[in-house]
Amino acid sequence: MTTGRTYNQLHAPRTYSQAKRRISVYWTWSYPWEANRDVRNLDNRFSTMTEVRRVAWPAYETPEYSGANFLQGVDGTLELFHLSLVNFQKAAGEVTGYPVAVYQRVDQAGQRLPIDERILADTDTLMVFGLDHLAASEEATREELEAIRNWLKREGTCLILAPHHDVGATDDFKIRDVEYHHHGDRLVPSQQRFSGYARSLLKGLDLPLYNRWGLRPATVQGTQKTVPLKVASDLDKRGWFEGVSTLVFHQHLPHYEVLPGGKAPIHVLAQQPIDEKRPHPFTEAGNREFNMVVWMPPSGDRGGDIVFADSTIFTTLFGGDESLVRFWTNLAKN
Repeated sequence: MTTGRTYNQLHAPRTYSQAKRRISVYWTWSYPWEANRDVRNLDNRFSTMTEVRRVAWPAYETPEYSGANFLQGVDGTLELFHLSLVNFQKAAGEVTGYPVAVYQRVDQAGQRLPIDERILADTDTLMVFGLDHLAASEEATREELEAIRNWLKREGTCLILAPHHDVGATDDFKIRDVEYHHHGDRLVPSQQRFSGYARSLLKGLDLPLYNRWGLRPATVQGTQKTVPLKVASDLDKRGWFEGVSTLVFHQHLPHYEVLPGGKAPIHVLAQQPIDEKRPHPFTEAGNREFNMVVWMPPSGDRGGDIVFADSTIFTTLFGGDESLVRFWTNLAKN
């Protein structure tokens, strides 16, 4: 029997158990800000559901996505993200025995929830999904940074930080045009810059990483199955990549650039080969892979792990297979 959906409910705290992880997801967007964007603007907004239906036709020409049953504006597209997380919630819940709590920085009802003890008190793994556009000017407050720092001092915690892609970060339309034809997604405008909130965490927590570009993974010829990852198995001390060969095909994934001068160890665990048939400034500079998953092990007074991995790895809006589910399972166990 499937469970009923709840909305606008207060979270029921989960009891701590050393053997079971309590996972929470935090969408960094202001749902109303994103949903109320003027659709006459071409850049820096999500697609409307009407645009999704047109580009993906006939994929969404079923009764459940009709105007009578589903939102047709930008809000409909935001709901697709929520729906695409359900499979991860089910898989993680089966492993941990706990429901995955899902929060939004500002929800549909306009209720703002910063990251504080209401979220952190019963969370072992916090997944911060950076899908707020830079134009929304979302930033972590001093109090949030302090709360996260204190939470990470607890041994066994894990912050999964997921800044999203940064497409068209230039005023040069020739470069934007190359980027657009590289990823090939007609729903992504020439400029779509994400993750102001996640970037403020990178800066505020002194994490030496930056999200750049939107890169198309190389695929097995004639399919949308990505070619295998290049995994640094010797660095995978947590076993997150045991039995994992691929993650997800998404047309515009961020490169997690490791910056010099970091004060704590940082390891690139997995790199994804890039589709070199489609030109891009990153490959023209000599790069053949982008950093897909990066790990900062505990260091100093920080007892928790920090993992950088894009939010699309945890949704099925862009597909998924047994290898992806194995990655979810490994993270939920460890």
